[in-house]
Amino acid sequence: MLLRMSSLFLRTLRDDPADAEVPSHKLLVRAGYVRRVAPGIYSWLPLGKIVMENVAAVVRDEMNKMGAQEVLFPALLPREYYEATGRWTEYGDTLFRLKDRKGGDYLLGPTHEELFTDMVKGEYSSYKDFPVTLYQIQTKYRDEARPRAGILRGREFVMKDSYSFDLDDDGLKRSYEQHREAYIKTFDRLGIRYKICFATSGAMGGSASEEFLAPTPTGEDTFVACHSCGYAANAEAYTTTPPASVTGEHPALEVLDTPGTPTIESLVACMNSDHGMAITGADTLKNVVVKVTTPGSTKSEILVIGVPGDREVDFKRLEASLAPGEPAIFEEADFAKNPGLVRGYIGPQVLKDLGIRYLVDPRVVSGTSWVTGANEPGKHARNVVAGRDFTPDGTVEAAEVRPGDPCPRCGSEVSLDRGIEIGHIFQLGRKYADAAKLDALGPDGKPIRITMGSYGVGVSRAVAVIAEQWHDELGLVWPREISPADVHIVGTGKENQVEKALEIAAALEARGVRVLVDDRPSVSPGVKFKDSELLGVPTVLVVGRGLSQGLAELRDRASGEKQEIPIDEAVERIAALVEGPAA
Repeated sequence: MLLRMSSLFLRTLRDDPADAEVPSHKLLVRAGYVRRVAPGIYSWLPLGKIVMENVAAVVRDEMNKMGAQEVLFPALLPREYYEATGRWTEYGDTLFRLKDRKGGDYLLGPTHEELFTDMVKGEYSSYKDFPVTLYQIQTKYRDEARPRAGILRGREFVMKDSYSFDLDDDGLKRSYEQHREAYIKTFDRLGIRYKICFATSGAMGGSASEEFLAPTPTGEDTFVACHSCGYAANAEAYTTTPPASVTGEHPALEVLDTPGTPTIESLVACMNSDHGMAITGADTLKNVVVKVTTPGSTKSEILVIGVPGDREVDFKRLEASLAPGEPAIFEEADFAKNPGLVRGYIGPQVLKDLGIRYLVDPRVVSGTSWVTGANEPGKHARNVVAGRDFTPDGTVEAAEVRPGDPCPRCGSEVSLDRGIEIGHIFQLGRKYADAAKLDALGPDGKPIRITMGSYGVGVSRAVAVIAEQWHDELGLVWPREISPADVHIVGTGKENQVEKALEIAAALEARGVRVLVDDRPSVSPGVKFKDSELLGVPTVLVVGRGLSQGLAELRDRASGEKQEIPIDEAVERIAALVEGPAA
């Protein structure tokens, strides 16, 4: 492959786009890899398309090596497939829905479990046909409420999704582990730094679930990591270690005047100064009211969440715990309709009488004593004991996770980091097979219900993730396997220098090296150098003033190292770099 910048459809920019917040968004736009069409929707220019296809090629290669077979489904799907599994309503506003000219309901596919299941059901019927794994690389559509960060969170994106079909749970576990290993090899080849984290399954359903997260300060996901035992989990999947139940007698519940204390901070100050206590926020019980709507329902349930007062409710954790229910904040108007809930002074003592479910943080165990609301304006209660003065309806993982919290596996302190999801693997089980009645006829003539796994890689997102992790103050720094070219040859200025650059480019192309050559006339060396830094090809060869002495300059984009080499050795030196050491 030989790309000549004199004819390449490319325009680099010197300034960051006004709406760009993260490095990948800024650099991919400035370097002419992508262009914004609408919020969350991007066009891919020639260099960007090459990079994305290179990522897809690595993904495809590793999937094929593990024995998966590639198929391709339509993006436009009829409603009935999603109706059968309940996801037409479960997905809520995330789906792009449309009608055809006859009034039929369709959607743009966000994911294709239903179609894969139906395809296998239509083609396979015997136990001898299984196991089988199918995959596709295709554009997906989700109506993100807040598309952001360029192609990191878009409404249209390219994804590899694969599905395993096995006769039993042991087979599913083997398929799951095969995908896990294939993903490790894939992300290693792509040069992505990643962490494998326990995760929740959300609307996908299923049991075992892990995310591959790429650590970066701009990531949307928070993950918990233990450096002692290696445990890692998405914050939504972190499980709190409950303390032991408390036994023994407690003083009677006592209601106290606490005027002007609607916040935990004001409550602690009042209790310590006016009532002789020595408490912190961790000794108080904060009660947060939410309304939960189940997809497809027009009514919402009032739910109260109890957490230690020194912690906030993490809505992402709460959403994961209540899925597919969707929680929303209780507004002023909602309190007005429910006078039994006194805003700022809610305690759990009255919730059962009000018919309101009460879910608590796992730290709220039987026998623990709390300071909490007394359900009257300006009043709180102390010595409110779990199991004596109130009985929760269950526990919920909703409180924020903090650095220093105990590791669920070994008890050591955990740290918190930010990351971007690049892959997710699920043991789906039989949710979709049950909906489709996907069976295989066993050796005894009896039907066997198939069990499934689902596995995704964000192909277009991976481009942005690599840009997030592989850049410096000058521009992008692509790993060689997914770079748009192996070498960027810069011919600076004079006619014979450009001619020599083209001669070397042709010789390298003949050796199978992918070449980008800057042969633009009337463009200054300074601009050409700036563009070579911005575009991020891993090896740069400058054919410039040294040509008169028979020299060229070889640059390593990642390290910044520069060396002069004999021009006659350029082809061999670069080919050796690209081909690597002999096996």
